[in-house]
Amino acid sequence: MSSDIGKVIEEKLKKEFNPLHLSVEDLSDGCGGKFMVVVVSEKFAGKSLLERHRLVNSCLEEEIKQIHAFSQKTYTPEQWEKQKSK
Repeated sequence: MSSDIGKVIEEKLKKEFNPLHLSVEDLSDGCGGKFMVVVVSEKFAGKSLLERHRLVNSCLEEEIKQIHAFSQKTYTPEQWEKQKSK
C-alpha cells in the first residue's frame, strides 16, 4: 500500500471495527484510485452483507469520494475461519 489515502483507509477501519484481520490493497499501481479491502470484525455479527457494506462505506465516506473504485469483503470471525479453510 503505497498511497497516503490507503494509510488513512487502514487507520479509519482499524479504529472503527477493531478488526481481527484487515487488508487494504491499492490496485491502481500506486496512484491511489482503486482499493480492495477485507475486514474481519465482531461488529459484523448478526448484520446482513448490505448492512456491513453500509457500515464500511459510512466509515470511509470522505475517502470513497476521492477514489474511483472501491471494493470490499466483510466477514465475521467465524465466516473468516471458514473462508480460510476453503
